[in-house]
Amino acid sequence: MSQQLEIEFKNMLTNQEYLQLLQEFSIDTNDIYTQINYYLDTQDFSLMQAKSALRVREKNGYYTLTLKQPVKAGVLETNQRISIEEFDVIKKIGRIPNGAVNEVIKQIGIATDSLTLLGNLKTNRVSFPYKEGKLFLDHSMYLNKEDFELEYEVEDREIGNSLFLALLNSYHIPVRNTDNKIIRFFTEKKKQQSSI
Repeated sequence: MSQQLEIEFKNMLTNQEYLQLLQEFSIDTNDIYTQINYYLDTQDFSLMQAKSALRVREKNGYYTLTLKQPVKAGVLETNQRISIEEFDVIKKIGRIPNGAVNEVIKQIGIATDSLTLLGNLKTNRVSFPYKEGKLFLDHSMYLNKEDFELEYEVEDREIGNSLFLALLNSYHIPVRNTDNKIIRFFTEKKKQQSSI
């Protein structure tokens, strides 16, 4: 189990802007890797209402259970490595294994046996160092949608914000209000459920 503070800046991209940045940063397609996020919540989105989110990330054959909670300086992530067998139980009956994530969810006041797998989001991603942090270029597919995104992860919010805005400006990319992937996924999921 580990906890870490995540400070990041995000901006949606058009397909053309995404391709331009891949070219500008000389990204080889072999550098792009795939990760899949599986999102869980209760049927009535109790975690989302608590401004928290739960996912299992599959990357390179490993599975990590992550609870994200807002804090003043950014987002607090509680991470827990899980086995393929534990992930199978999560997928089948929504029960998450004992551990730090389970404990924090109980502290929020949500029954950990009421969770259900709502779907997944597949991201083709490349990451590389950039100035005071790390840049990510993402192409994500979920719930019959796709989008493109630029993320900048830093340790200092003020410096990171300045560098991120300068980067967008240098490539003539407008600042766009950008929700994180979890919110985009859940917004689309709720929209699809309400249209049924």
